[in-house]
Amino acid sequence: MKACLLRTTSPIETNPLEYGEVVTPQPRSGEVLVRVRACGVCRTDLHVIEGELPLRKSPVIPGHQVVGIVEGQGENTRRFGIGDRVGIAWLHRTDGTCEYCKTNAENLCDNPVFTGYSADGGYAEYIVAPEDFIYGIPAEFPEEQTAPLLCAGIIGFRSLRLSGIKAGGRLGLYGFGAAAHVAIQVARHWNVDVFASTRDVRHQELALELGAMWAGGTYDEPPMKLDAAIIFAPAGEIVPAALKALKKGGALILGGIHMSPIPSFSYDLLYQERVIRSVANNTRQDGIDFLRIAVEIPIRTQVQVFSLSEANRALNALKNDAISGAAVLRIGE
Repeated sequence: MKACLLRTTSPIETNPLEYGEVVTPQPRSGEVLVRVRACGVCRTDLHVIEGELPLRKSPVIPGHQVVGIVEGQGENTRRFGIGDRVGIAWLHRTDGTCEYCKTNAENLCDNPVFTGYSADGGYAEYIVAPEDFIYGIPAEFPEEQTAPLLCAGIIGFRSLRLSGIKAGGRLGLYGFGAAAHVAIQVARHWNVDVFASTRDVRHQELALELGAMWAGGTYDEPPMKLDAAIIFAPAGEIVPAALKALKKGGALILGGIHMSPIPSFSYDLLYQERVIRSVANNTRQDGIDFLRIAVEIPIRTQVQVFSLSEANRALNALKNDAISGAAVLRIGE
């Protein structure tokens, strides 16, 4: 099969993904073989490729926002049949036995496996995955529009939940890429007022098109104090500015898997019961709940499509803020 392989971490400018032939995987017990139709290009992929996250598997096929068709089944599979359309997300499997798995916090599992990081991912024509950790994809959603929902969407949804934002509240979104352009649609569905802070004028315009009350630069102070804010950009220097924008008792959620160092700041910014909380991975229930509400809204993603052989180009564009919405690899015909 054709795939993009990462052997050694390197700046994406060096185009480190190798496009070529690799052996097609075979499903084991409890797994299905999926013919990949589309795979989202995520900033987490960049963190893996450039070494900001330590390499867990080498070589590895990146990609964890996968939409495809079941084409093979291992023993003891029961949920999906041949021809079913499914989605594969970041959480590939958990141990099911640690204290976190036993208390409905599998996103914090002590021994997790992640798609496109510690297991081969979706920058390929085929992928195998445990069927207990994959999702049925509603027929209403086109494959390329669905792919970004499987990480950007799910993580944005978990971030919204952890923020505690309520109807009528004011929410700040810092960075307006794939996750934010989905999260704003959920927030507006919940009757939340959104204020977008992002450095790129095109992204500010997209935020306004999607219903933001205000859009400005990353460090511009919103016109009103916020009940909660989410930082999707991997930039720790944004934290003091976002704290400054919060009301008393407000929550600041850090939605990324990696962030540059957070600078020191005055305790006054945190005082008055403001809180900072990170988001780590997702549970399967997050995905189930999010996909249900995505159909209700319905969420529509703005995507820029690349071929599988153009994965390096797509990642370079993502790094340079040249993607409006989300980048997606189209795989197969």
